[in-house]
Amino acid sequence: MWNKLNKSMMFCQMMFGLSFYGVMVILTRFFLEELNYSEADTMMVVGAFSSIGPLFAIAGGFIADKFLGAYRSLTISYFGFATGYALLVLGSYTTNVPMALCGIALASYGRGLMSPSYPSLYKRTFDTQEHFENCYPVNYSVNNVGALLGQYLFPMFVLVLGFHGSFLLSCVLALLAFATLVIFRKPLLTVGAHIDQKPVSMQNWISFLITSVAMIALVFFMFSNMDIGQNIVYGIGLAAIGYFVILMLKSKKSDALKMGTILIMTALTTAFFVYYGQMMTSMTMVTINTMRGDLFDLIPIAPEASMAMNPLWCIVAGPVIAMIFSALEKRDIHFSTATKIGFAFILTAIAFGILTMAVMGVGEDAIIRPEVFLLIHFFQAFAEVIVGSLVVAFILSVAPKHIEGFSVSLFSVAMALSGIIGAVFSTSIAQEKGHVITQEFVQTVYGSYFQLLTVLAVVMVAIAFIASFIIRKMLESSKQAEEVELKEQKA
Repeated sequence: MWNKLNKSMMFCQMMFGLSFYGVMVILTRFFLEELNYSEADTMMVVGAFSSIGPLFAIAGGFIADKFLGAYRSLTISYFGFATGYALLVLGSYTTNVPMALCGIALASYGRGLMSPSYPSLYKRTFDTQEHFENCYPVNYSVNNVGALLGQYLFPMFVLVLGFHGSFLLSCVLALLAFATLVIFRKPLLTVGAHIDQKPVSMQNWISFLITSVAMIALVFFMFSNMDIGQNIVYGIGLAAIGYFVILMLKSKKSDALKMGTILIMTALTTAFFVYYGQMMTSMTMVTINTMRGDLFDLIPIAPEASMAMNPLWCIVAGPVIAMIFSALEKRDIHFSTATKIGFAFILTAIAFGILTMAVMGVGEDAIIRPEVFLLIHFFQAFAEVIVGSLVVAFILSVAPKHIEGFSVSLFSVAMALSGIIGAVFSTSIAQEKGHVITQEFVQTVYGSYFQLLTVLAVVMVAIAFIASFIIRKMLESSKQAEEVELKEQKA
């Protein structure tokens, strides 16, 4: 089940988590303090950085399916990360806003190439679909080991190395992942899809380069003009879903029904990641303004590093969730993926309910202890691992093989749409610089906002369970249609 190939890929995944989330956690202060952005503009940029990359998984999936294959796309993506972080180094050293935006644009595009390519290639390093599904949550936890270290340590690195030194460290980590993929090139190509094993034509390379330049330029424009950029995200996301619907309508009935379940799953995932996106935007702003003290009076933690609590629990959640569902399956207890998402929304409702009570009950000093956020992230992390690992596995299990990469990219589309939607929601609590944080402000502004999110999470629990029933019926109909189609082919 485990071998050198999937272990080497998990090392790359850890390097991604360490470098990418290390950059993300210090971007808020970088834009607020070094580039002098407002709270609202900073939340939009950081929210976009967390979501525009997944959006360009649409292009990444198309490139992997049609031009380069998963291995080449993945290798180029890590080189793109390294180059983007290098531009951030120069941008921070010279306080050059366009160069910094160009750096995060390139890193975002690299993430777009990586998102659909990684699970597709990683899946092929296992002998069976069952082994892949059982091990993918562990891979998710490995990614979160990197995310944990990055989010906890990088705010401290900034104190010693500065922003430019911290960005340089991320560049080095991305280069290590790139080198690993180059070293394991031959065996990874051997297990890859047919397109991975074929040489790439000059026409495909030219098409890839033109597409890449156009996409990177578009991302840069979006970061530079966020009001227009958010509409572009909506447009691209809806266009991708629309194209998928067209493909679905042209497909045979058995495939069309399966593709319909992917659309339902995409909608549920979008709703869930609106909550996940709060961690980078509204929750980070809340911790910067209210979280004070060491964790358990022992562990020093910067307010913006509270995000590190999420991957900390994700590391635990991956193996635990894998063991729980494996144990239930051995006892012939099977839950559909949509039902599991319903469980995830229950956990999310609990997490945001705790956050609501914390801000509503804040004292006159307007301080919230780190332990409160540790508990919040416990429930949200378990929910995230369920959605983040199992939805991709579901899509891969039902997607037609010829559009596998594009189908997986819909998961990233959901993350992109939710990231922008969540960031827009978060700006409702943004304040002008110099605003005094009082007990009344925390209770009324933050309290009302998170109370609304909690109520909506409860609503989503019911919607997810209804969707589970619909998906089960659609898959049963698809199986029946497939049997009819086989009989017609034999006749």
